[in-house]
Amino acid sequence: MKIIKTEVEGVVILEPKVFGDDRGYFTETFRQDQFEEAIGYKVNFIQDNESKSSFGVLRGLHYQLPPFSQSKLVRVIIGSVIDVAVDIRKGSPTFGKHIAVELSGENKRQLFVPRGFAHGFVVTSETAIFTYKVDNYYAPEYDKGIVYNDPAIDISWGIDLEKLLLSEKDKMHPSLTDADLFDYKDNLYE
Repeated sequence: MKIIKTEVEGVVILEPKVFGDDRGYFTETFRQDQFEEAIGYKVNFIQDNESKSSFGVLRGLHYQLPPFSQSKLVRVIIGSVIDVAVDIRKGSPTFGKHIAVELSGENKRQLFVPRGFAHGFVVTSETAIFTYKVDNYYAPEYDKGIVYNDPAIDISWGIDLEKLLLSEKDKMHPSLTDADLFDYKDNLYE
């Protein structure tokens, strides 16, 4: 597995090796020891989630506050998305910066989004099946978000914004300035 570090500390892209022939392909999508060596600490994934969405569906930018903050390892099985991680750790040298990467069933890339980051994606294909591992359970009372079009973050979602399909909840998230955030000095893995 190839690990690509990004300009935002902690966010990494994983490119698994794909072995294919005329019968199809095989790939190892997750291996704990290699993953932990790449990120430098232990992560205990405890739940897998999957969603199916149509073109233009934007989900995010979501996160959970402590003690239910979550790391996510995300990938696309079918279709393609632009996947985004935003550093929302006050005091971080990369606070407010984001990583945007195309994940697709074709490229098999995965993105690791550590605790202290908001996450979202938009579907750029007709449909997409999106899966992710998380290291903490969903806790609705700690569920937070940042509005997808905050000019302070300036995310290019890769499609015409008039074609976006958002939930009412995602339309109402606050800006980065008004959101509940993480503190960079806190140990988010205790």
